[in-house]
Amino acid sequence: NFSFPKFGNFFQIVNILYYATPPPYQSQNNETVETLPQQEQFYRAPARFGSIPPEAEPKGWDRRQGYYKFYPRIDLPTQIVERVHLGNRGAHEPNRLIWGDNLHIMRSIPSNTVDLIYIDPPFFSGRTYNVIWGDNHELRSFNDIWEGGLDGYLIWLNARLYEMKRILKPTGSIYVHCDWHASHYIKVEMDKIFGQDNFRNEIVWCYRFGAGGKKQFRRKHDIVLFYTNGKKWLFNWKAVSVPARSEWAKQSGIKKVVDVDWWDIPSINNKERIGYPTQKPESLLERVIYASSNAGDTIFDCFVGGGTTAAVAQRLNRRFIACDQSRVAVAVTAERLKQESITLELGEEPRPDFTVEQWGIYEAEKLSGMPVSDFREFTLTCYGATRKESSGDIHGWRNQLPIWVGLPELASQTTAQDVQDFANAILRTEQYKHSHLRNGEMLAWGFRADAVQAAEQLRERAKIDVNFVNLAQIHIGDDRFRAHITKHSTERADYRDFLTFVRPPVVSVGWKTLGGKCVTFDASESAVVNPGAEIINVQWDFDFNGERFTATPGYSFQRDTKKSLQVTHKFNTARHYQVACRVQDSMGGEGMWTGSVDVL
Repeated sequence: NFSFPKFGNFFQIVNILYYATPPPYQSQNNETVETLPQQEQFYRAPARFGSIPPEAEPKGWDRRQGYYKFYPRIDLPTQIVERVHLGNRGAHEPNRLIWGDNLHIMRSIPSNTVDLIYIDPPFFSGRTYNVIWGDNHELRSFNDIWEGGLDGYLIWLNARLYEMKRILKPTGSIYVHCDWHASHYIKVEMDKIFGQDNFRNEIVWCYRFGAGGKKQFRRKHDIVLFYTNGKKWLFNWKAVSVPARSEWAKQSGIKKVVDVDWWDIPSINNKERIGYPTQKPESLLERVIYASSNAGDTIFDCFVGGGTTAAVAQRLNRRFIACDQSRVAVAVTAERLKQESITLELGEEPRPDFTVEQWGIYEAEKLSGMPVSDFREFTLTCYGATRKESSGDIHGWRNQLPIWVGLPELASQTTAQDVQDFANAILRTEQYKHSHLRNGEMLAWGFRADAVQAAEQLRERAKIDVNFVNLAQIHIGDDRFRAHITKHSTERADYRDFLTFVRPPVVSVGWKTLGGKCVTFDASESAVVNPGAEIINVQWDFDFNGERFTATPGYSFQRDTKKSLQVTHKFNTARHYQVACRVQDSMGGEGMWTGSVDVL
């Protein structure tokens, strides 16, 4: 019944109605997820464009499934492989340093819990430039980033920016570090995700290092896009103020003004440098953290790289959650945080502990040391099952099937008695009495021959007698155990390695004293255990205290691994030393050697 003087106005009205109230979508765990900001006025199509709709939603966004359409949700636990004590035990919850896919790690973080986000994601500047550490997971991730050119890159980044918006507090801020290759495109996408009205600054970081061509002006700046998550936000203007220089300000009695949005900050100095090619100066992070957080606030960085954000946050008494897809990056960051705590000034309060965690790829041998109840809960979560609260021989349920989990020790073997006890427990369930439930699944590292035979007998008898159960025996980590994860790998190659277990390299070190307090160490006989892996990083602690490994500065992250396998160190004094060597392989395995050395 409506008529319009111009045909283009009809499409204009349709666009406004379509984009005005985007519906929420349901995540796989039935949690209602926040929708995109409403800003139809900003994206209204001019009438002269006729039927061409504006692109009001970020690239890759699906109105029904969000970014789960391209990146299905994977719910896996994190494994704490180390807790580093920094002298403030028990006073605070530990900070977190996590190795794993940052998208899935963010999805496990509760909403509205982070005060400030700073990220320095891979620039859209080339595959080789962005591969820093060289381990397999980093290489796979960057192949995924570059698939589909610029649109593929923006979809990859948008999925992560959306989760950052979710975990950010309503008063929180986010800073995204990028360069000229894609900064303009990223801003357009962030306008859609965070809202154009929440854009605060395009900060230009100016620097002068590096050479340049002779056919154009030298490109000597990066871009940092500053957005807030709402209309009220924290900004400590006094902390980032500079002396007023203008004559007008002096005449008005103004002594200080907020700094400008172009920052002339020198590049990293030799004291900070760790050999990380894209490492950012600590002074840049200090300005961001001082401006948009207070002591005790939580800082988040999911592209932690060389660890600058975490190190500065720790020094400035902020909490942090930091993660990276590279095992080597996490190892290097952990050592940097330890060194940061060593350099605290006398009288300063010790920093909170931090944990080193892994998501999606787990160290099998360290699982062996877990309490039985914790191991069973970990295994059930990995398998997509829920834990049964009551004790007994049924430990959990998955798709209405009872689940039994073995012991954490890698050498443990399920027995025939375990099989019989589990079968009897199923017979006693209400589901068995009142339904057609006759199946159960046993998860364990291994099954003894008598256990396999007992399960086979149950399967045979179940065919002719409904009073017997049919048990499946599944090895932890095999294809059947991972099937609910790897079903997504047909569409996404980076899902293939999720939920895998790795073994540490066998680290072997020999040494030769040279005199003059110099000793040459050789770890070239070390061997990897994980198939297809190679050694990619070596760290040395030449004064190991027997408890906490602390890498000696100057020996961490040698890009030439052969060079780092053979090193010569000059000790300060001639005495007896404990020496430790940590080795990481390209699959994520980490092993350590310790030995006693008499220095002459």
